[in-house]
Amino acid sequence: MKRLTTFLSALALGAMALGGTALAQSKATVGLAMPTKSSARWIADGDNIVKVLKERGYNTDLQYADDDIPNQLSQIENMVTKGAKVLVIASIDGTTLSDVLKQAKSQGITVVAYDRLIRNTPNVDYYATFDNFQVGVLQAQSLVKGLGIPENKGPFNIELFGGSPDDNNAYFFFNGAMSVLKPLMDQGVLKVASGQMGMDKVSTLRWDPATAQARMDNLLSAFYTNKRVDGVLSPYDGLSIGILSSLKGIGYGSGNMKMPIVTGQDAEVPSVKSILAGEQYSTIFKDTRDLAKVTADMVDAALSGKTVEVNDTKTYENGVKTVPSYLLKPVVVDKSNWEKVLVESGYYKKSQIN
Repeated sequence: MKRLTTFLSALALGAMALGGTALAQSKATVGLAMPTKSSARWIADGDNIVKVLKERGYNTDLQYADDDIPNQLSQIENMVTKGAKVLVIASIDGTTLSDVLKQAKSQGITVVAYDRLIRNTPNVDYYATFDNFQVGVLQAQSLVKGLGIPENKGPFNIELFGGSPDDNNAYFFFNGAMSVLKPLMDQGVLKVASGQMGMDKVSTLRWDPATAQARMDNLLSAFYTNKRVDGVLSPYDGLSIGILSSLKGIGYGSGNMKMPIVTGQDAEVPSVKSILAGEQYSTIFKDTRDLAKVTADMVDAALSGKTVEVNDTKTYENGVKTVPSYLLKPVVVDKSNWEKVLVESGYYKKSQIN
């Protein structure tokens, strides 16, 4: 009887310990550092992550940094000071966080890079993102399809735009696109009249639409006074809107001047409307609801001592280590499938688009 009592006591203590762990986990605070509210995409990301984490019992501390690096650093430092157990960070500049993440790691905080790789530090544990190289591949394939290649032999005049040079994803997008476009350039099917082809020439700091529009203005006036631009590789919807404004400003999309094929990314409402209006040709949809769930799964597993699920351990080398990653699949959206992908999935209501 004594042994049975001892066993039951131990069992009860174990249950209390497990309950205490679950209770501690449920009350854990997750710090969420987002880069900006200037893009609807990041607002959706923040909302989705908060929703999923709160459903799972976590407290959240969501901060937007207005694309200001010192502001984001200060926000993350405050999260560390206030006792966050996990940091989920969509960095503005993934090379600037080494010191604050060293401080976080010294306090046992798990760090998840969210959709933007954090570079030059060993103190990032996991990376939740989409297959960013494939995003670029899909953008380029859509551009090629819009131009009617291979049925139409060309040559076609195109211009290239890249994302922000301090965002690691921008290089994956660009390299993915160039894996499709460069062979066609070598064959003479595609030509870049400006000759501007590397990320050092085509990048757009902070993904700023006004910067993209100004560059498109300059390209048109310098290289297209006597020729037509047939397509533009744009890596993000915000840039696409700026590029389209520049093109429309000199008559494209009116009269006999057909709109060039212009790509995009993030399926933002203005760009979906632009696609339906026959202006922007396509965008890339990345379902932030799925990314929020993957991120929450990482948080759950890390705080409960379980194995964190990843599906890529080779691609994302951050200058110090290869960061274990979970990659989600992006989807091309154009006139043919926008309703099925965006509305039937519940991501948007049809009334938001029409």
